[in-house]
Amino acid sequence: MNNTSKCLPINGTDYVEFYVGNAKQAAHFYQSAFGFQPVAFAGLETGLTDRVSYVLRQDKITFVLTGALTPDSPVAEHHKLHGDGVKVIALWVDDAKQAYNDTTKKGAQSDFEPKTISDENGEVVTSSIKTYGDTVHTFIERKNYRGPFLPGFVAWEPEYQPKDTGLLYVDHIVGNVGWDEMDKVAGYYRDVMGFDQLISFDDNDISTEFTALQSKVMANDNMRIKFPINEPAVGKKKSQVEEYLDFYMGPGPQHVALATDDIVATIDALRARGVDFLHVPDTYYDNILDRVGEIDEDIEVLKKHKILIDRDDKGYLLQLFTKPVEDRPTFFFEIIQRKNAISFGKGNFQALFEAIELEQQSRGTL
Repeated sequence: MNNTSKCLPINGTDYVEFYVGNAKQAAHFYQSAFGFQPVAFAGLETGLTDRVSYVLRQDKITFVLTGALTPDSPVAEHHKLHGDGVKVIALWVDDAKQAYNDTTKKGAQSDFEPKTISDENGEVVTSSIKTYGDTVHTFIERKNYRGPFLPGFVAWEPEYQPKDTGLLYVDHIVGNVGWDEMDKVAGYYRDVMGFDQLISFDDNDISTEFTALQSKVMANDNMRIKFPINEPAVGKKKSQVEEYLDFYMGPGPQHVALATDDIVATIDALRARGVDFLHVPDTYYDNILDRVGEIDEDIEVLKKHKILIDRDDKGYLLQLFTKPVEDRPTFFFEIIQRKNAISFGKGNFQALFEAIELEQQSRGTL
């Protein structure tokens, strides 16, 4: 990292919160399909009157599924506009007040000021700032807390606790922004949060005959937080980013990449539970080893599971993308296994775009 601006100290991703149409059903989906475990709950039974939240966890990944209880709830308003999607990308910090003060002094817009919440398990300090679209970054300082999630939540211990699928941590979170907004948002992460640009791609890197996009990857100094930022680029037809912006009604998180150390086993488990992935044609594998070189895995096994492969100067990675996991063609997941690679699968962009275009064509949105 060569950024002269002091990087905001962040320990990692604390949680990702989705605003959804039906939190109970969404929680069941993430348990059944992805193997997340029940952790905590908040709702009418805990004193909330406008929303309900279910907290799920798998290794170091924590998801919060939040739904509205009343039509005038901010959750309901967000969901009416955007559909199911990520509202909060929470960041684990040692000092939530300092993080808020440092970022707002550098131009971040406040979502809410630092506050301390507590219960019999201790206290948590939180604060929050706005980022692209309606998305926010909430700072979580939890060194003095021993409860299952946050004060106000109670342990959630249903009988139904399906086996995990080998997911370990959030590798990166991709944001889609509008035309000519990428540099502004990347500058926000550089100037406000002290992130540096890890890599960039333009429409020469990410394009097909029909569609294109541009992207810049912003990362913090310990590389635990990586935010690729996409914007559309001019093409003959409507790109995946434009489709997202049309259906999400503005900028927002496009996908969360979840890491595994055995992608074959993880993909196999996810498929068996009904998770749909983008189609990768068999021809992708015809000359793949000429491009990526020697790998540890059996290429026929990767071909069977339709797993993409790419290499950079540090190593290689294996990845695959789900189809959108809600009704609108917006948010999806990436499953990734890194074998020392630090990049994002540049060599797969062509195959990925063609697969997405097939999906767009079937939806009539290309």
